Amino acid sequence: MISRRGFLVGSAAAVTLLAVPACANAPSQSLRPALRPAGGRAASVPAIDALVSKANLGGEVVFACADAETGELLEVRQPQRGLPPASVVKALTAIYALDTLGPAHRFETRLIATGPVQNGILSGDLVLAGGGDPLLDTNALAELAAGLKAAGVREVRGRFLVWGGALPYTRVIDEGQPDHVGYNPAVSGLSLNHNRVHFEWVRNGQGYGVTMDARSDRYRPDVRVARMQVVARDLPVYTYADAQGVDQWTVAQSALGKGGARWLPVRRPDVYAGEVFRTFAGSQGIRLPAEDVARSLPGGSVIVRHQSVPLPEILRDMLRYSTNLTAEMVGLAATQARGGRPTSLAASAGAMNSWASSALGLSAPALVDHSGLGDRSRLAAADMVAALVRARRQGMLPGLLREFPMRDDKGRTAAGHPVKVNAKTGTLNFVSGLAGYMTRDKGKPLAFAIFSADAQRRDSIPRAERERPNGAQGWNRRAKALQQDLLERWGTLYSV
Repeated sequence: MISRRGFLVGSAAAVTLLAVPACANAPSQSLRPALRPAGGRAASVPAIDALVSKANLGGEVVFACADAETGELLEVRQPQRGLPPASVVKALTAIYALDTLGPAHRFETRLIATGPVQNGILSGDLVLAGGGDPLLDTNALAELAAGLKAAGVREVRGRFLVWGGALPYTRVIDEGQPDHVGYNPAVSGLSLNHNRVHFEWVRNGQGYGVTMDARSDRYRPDVRVARMQVVARDLPVYTYADAQGVDQWTVAQSALGKGGARWLPVRRPDVYAGEVFRTFAGSQGIRLPAEDVARSLPGGSVIVRHQSVPLPEILRDMLRYSTNLTAEMVGLAATQARGGRPTSLAASAGAMNSWASSALGLSAPALVDHSGLGDRSRLAAADMVAALVRARRQGMLPGLLREFPMRDDKGRTAAGHPVKVNAKTGTLNFVSGLAGYMTRDKGKPLAFAIFSADAQRRDSIPRAERERPNGAQGWNRRAKALQQDLLERWGTLYSV
């Protein structure tokens, strides 16, 4: 692993290799006047315009493909045109976090006693203090409660406080999303189960049995901070209201069928974590009063700690499952570690934009969050490729990106495909991105970024239909087919 200074020095040295000449009038096709690969391969692959026309996406398609070792741009289409990158941004966030926090970084959740513990009695408050761990789960809270008992605490005479102020609170990641989607929860320094609650329903006679819990593979404690009511209606499927600090949901009975389950977002993550911890403390024989939110971190002594896995494991999980909350939390933590005091996700993303420009030499990153969920973010394909090349030189990213499967003519995974890709995907309604590394038959490694977007169609979607709008699924399939066509083209022409 490398130091932050080593990364920045290597990045600065790479800037000239990745510069795109005449950016104000960037060419729409290859920077080279003509393709001249050996063996006449250029004649055997479809032209760029033909591939884009076949995809029939409307809107805009931009891309950049470069030699991953030298940074030389090999083929581009409007490489400086910024489009919404969607979750491809998470790859840039991973570089930002590693460069700032370092690969050995672990997040820590603590139990703090504000007074002395004598004869098993804590004469003071007990504080569940979040440390920005994006993977804190129900099992970890059970372990913390067991640790509290092992530390000799049998009774708490003071209050039970929860503190999530290690990161600024945000009610949702993106205000434009439907209320009920689990990938758009609140952000806080105290997070549990990606700030989602498990809603399950089973038909029971003429009605339904409903549970709201914080389940894991080992436990399923019920919660009251989020509640559900089944209502006799057709639409909307869900409604949400903040009912005096409780997430109050309703669901349309006509949409439930015989039974099912889904994860819903949590808007009070500190209280959610506190309620679940209190349940586990009770199972250890330690009765706690109802949780109260601490506005600032109380002083005291740490009696139990829970450490996260190292940062690279957190980022690998984030990139594999495209977890929005993880991206926002590690991005906020990185900004704060650099001395920033962000009051919003947009402010923290602005700090990452500045870092990317100065440390990586990117031309004009304009991101509004760290996850890519906000469609107002803009990123140029050439900038994303520049970041990928520099990260590869420092060994930061390639080992974290998951394998991207190439497919056959029927859409099935082609196990023996000669093109091998490790990349990050990005998908919003009528927005699709893919960026990463590729080789063909162990040939020259390439770095690439492909962004497609039909902003007009996306902007026309009513808010109530944004989870599954008409036409979006087919558009996404065509965008992914274009991505594969481009990867096969570049493998044939350049990975030799």
